[in-house]
Parts: sequence; structure tokens; C-alpha cells
Amino acid sequence: MNSKVVIIFLIVLVFSPFTWTQQPGEKSYHDESVLPEGKIGERIVAIIDTINSNDPDKVRQFIESNCTPRFQGMAPMDRHIGIFLSIGRETGGLRFHSIRTYVPERKDKTVVILKDHNYETWQAFVVKFASKTPYLIDGLEFSEARTPSNVKEESPITQDQFLDELKNTMQRLVEANIFSGTVLIAKGDTVLYQKANGEASKRFHVANNINTKFNLGSMNKMFTSVAIVQLVEKGKLSFEDSIGKYLDDTWLPREITEKITVHHLLSHTSGLGSYFNDTYDKSSKQLFRKLSDYKVLVKEEKPAFTPGERFKYSNTGMFLLGVIIEKVTGQAYFDYIRDNIYEPAGMENSDCYEMDYPVENLALGYSPDPGPYGWQNNLYKHVIKGGPAGGGFSTVVGLHRFARALLTGKLVSENSLKTLWTDYAGAGYGYGFNVEKSPSGLVVGHGGGFAGINSNLDIFVDQGYIVAVMSNIDLGASPLARKIKQLLHRLK
Repeated sequence: MNSKVVIIFLIVLVFSPFTWTQQPGEKSYHDESVLPEGKIGERIVAIIDTINSNDPDKVRQFIESNCTPRFQGMAPMDRHIGIFLSIGRETGGLRFHSIRTYVPERKDKTVVILKDHNYETWQAFVVKFASKTPYLIDGLEFSEARTPSNVKEESPITQDQFLDELKNTMQRLVEANIFSGTVLIAKGDTVLYQKANGEASKRFHVANNINTKFNLGSMNKMFTSVAIVQLVEKGKLSFEDSIGKYLDDTWLPREITEKITVHHLLSHTSGLGSYFNDTYDKSSKQLFRKLSDYKVLVKEEKPAFTPGERFKYSNTGMFLLGVIIEKVTGQAYFDYIRDNIYEPAGMENSDCYEMDYPVENLALGYSPDPGPYGWQNNLYKHVIKGGPAGGGFSTVVGLHRFARALLTGKLVSENSLKTLWTDYAGAGYGYGFNVEKSPSGLVVGHGGGFAGINSNLDIFVDQGYIVAVMSNIDLGASPLARKIKQLLHRLK
């Protein structure tokens, strides 16, 4: 399994959203704080004990003794071990609360509800057991969960109480040494809380500060999508245009591009996949700086389904939107984004920097490593320069300014915001933005993750709050962003 696939596997396992959002047709759920009898109950206890052990040998023994050959083959053993250790590290340990059932019942999966130590939030294991005794584990997902039905809903809080709870959470994370990055929370233009923690460079022990540049991961998709909407507003292109109008067959064959529209790329319904493939893994990262350099990675792609049929997250699709921007404007993608998004929004310290140059105040990414150094940097894993689908840099201050520029009409019109924030495929995704109808109203934004990278922006459109969390360690931002979101849902 190549390194990129392993990272995707880890992220899907750790941050699958399926138990938070009700599946189609589900009307309600019920929690009972009793473990199943027999082997199934024993294996659930084994999962929890293994994660809480923080012991690589116990993880190995668990995988070999409790899981089917198919599950074991999903990743090399060292990757299984890394995932379990990562969950234990991020949660600080888990305790069982209940088994959840749904109406109608999910017959093929067991949903286990737990509470974590570090964030004091509800989590879930979704476990698929083999159909016959001894009921080995054949699938496992880990996600956030809604409050159990047998627990009284937490009481509403004031803004001051929210900030106090956040400070307590941050103190726990700092003491446990599991957060490295920056946090900014604002209401409108007013910054309510900001904090930097950890090191931008572990080699030279340089501390992060509030203006440190962190890798955005996939968050660049927001900028690319806004740029496309700007060009639609100017009449330069249409959402319904075939991408074959802008891409020649050195990118993809005509029989593919003529069936895919700009809308399909924006909404991740094109059927295309990811250019992080075997060719990329076997190539020098120095080869990929200009968008045209990526042709060799894209040209062999074929849609996995008829365009428009369903949702499939696609790095290639979003990347090709950058190529369309260059074709329509005559500018390099990077110049257009700088001139039409970063500068109007006042996003200082934001760009797609080339990683072989000494950019000031830029955080290097790190992954926990069992070796003698404790950490491994991501310099030889990541792209040398980000692009339309991700990999650029910004700061929490810059992300706050981007959100405010969107909401105040500096970048696109109010009608275009509705276009960006419509869930087109029922997957909680619009045009380059996650879209959530939450207890606090509409929440939009995007996250990004890769080895040593994790950042997130949430824009509470109805409440007016903006939350930016950026981190230079694996999965360093998402758990904290979820905790903040849950607290904001409780605001009076």
C-alpha cells in the first residue's frame, strides 16, 4: 500500500462522519449501556483496551487474534499499529458508554458509543463482525457521535462559559503535548480567542506563533471554487460548460472531457479520482511546480461512474478547475488566486510556497514516529508546491479574513454564496465547501489533512462565529475543531 493510500485509510478510519449524520431513512436512535454477551462483547472490550494500552505489541496481538484476514490485509501491520496508537494519543483514552440501535435497525454493523478523555466528547466505533462464530472483526470505523439518548442533553452555556471550557480543554491538550498549531475564534470581525502552541521546527525548537504559516491540505479547494464562481459572475464561463471546452486531449481524452461539466468538478460528481497515484509516488516531487507539470499524473484517469451519478471526492477534479482558470484568464493559477482572493481578503502570509525555498515563519509538518527521534517530518512526502486541490499555506488570521471577505461580499455576491453552499449530491458538500445543517444553523468550511498536516475552517453562517484551527502534526486540528463546534452548538 503506497503512503498516500495509507494516509487516506487512516483518515477514513479516524474521521468517518457516518455515525454523526443520520443515514437516509433513519428516524431515531436508542442507546443502552450494556455490552453484548459472548464473543462480540469480548471483542468490543478488546478494541477499547487495545487503544487505551498505547502498546504496539498489544495492537499487533489484537489485529492477529480478533480480525479477519481481509481486515488485516487492508494495511501493513505497522500501519494498523500506527492508526490504533494515533487514536489513543488523540483521545487520551476511551471509556465505553453504550450500544446504539437505530430505527430502522442497521443489521450489518454494531455501533459502540464512547467518551474520550482529552476532549470529553462522544465518539463511536462502527464495527462490522463476520457473520459466523467466532465473529472476527471485518471492518472498523471511528467517528464523532451524537449525544446518547440515555444521557441528559448538556445545558446551554453563555459565551463566557464557552471560552472558559475552551481554555480548560486547551490546557489539557498542552499538558498532554498533543496539540501543535494555532487556534482563532471570532464573532464577526471581533477575535474572541487566539492561541499558538507547539513548535514550527522541532529541529531548531522554534515556537509556533499566531502568524505562523501552516499547510492547508485540501482547504485550497475553497479558493479554487470561489475563483470559478467569480469567473461565472463575470460571464467568462458557465457551470454547465463541458470541460472539453477548456482542456485539450493532452490532459484527458475528448470522450471523457465532453461528458464532464464544470459543475461536476465543483461538486465532486465527475467520477474522477486522485492524481496522488503510483506515478506520483515514484516521481521526484521537484517535477511538479506548474499545473502543466501534472499532465503525466492525470492523463490515464478514467471516471469511476457516469458523471453526475453520485458523489466521489476528487483531487483530480478540483485540480482541473485550476487548469480551467488558467485557460479562461490567461493568468497562472497562483497569480489569479493571489490577485482575486488573497489580496482582496487581506490574506497576508497566504500562498502556494515552494518548499525548497526558505519561506519565513512556516511550520514544518510532523508525524509521530516510534523511532529514536519520536517524530518524522513530511518534507519528502508532500508536494513541493501546492495547487488548486490543496497544499498551499495560510494562517488562522488569514482564514478569518477569508471568511469575513466571503460573508461581506468582497469576493462573490450573496446569490453566489448560496450557489457555493448548496448540497448538490446529498453528501454534505457544495462547491468546494463542506455544508452542514447543524443545531446552530448553517455551518460551512473545509478541512485538510495529510502526513504532518491538519487544518480546519468552520464558518457559522447564522451565528456569526468563525473558527480556524491549524496544526503541523497528524490529526492535530480536527478533534479540537469538533470540540469547539459542539460547544458552540450549546450557546444560548
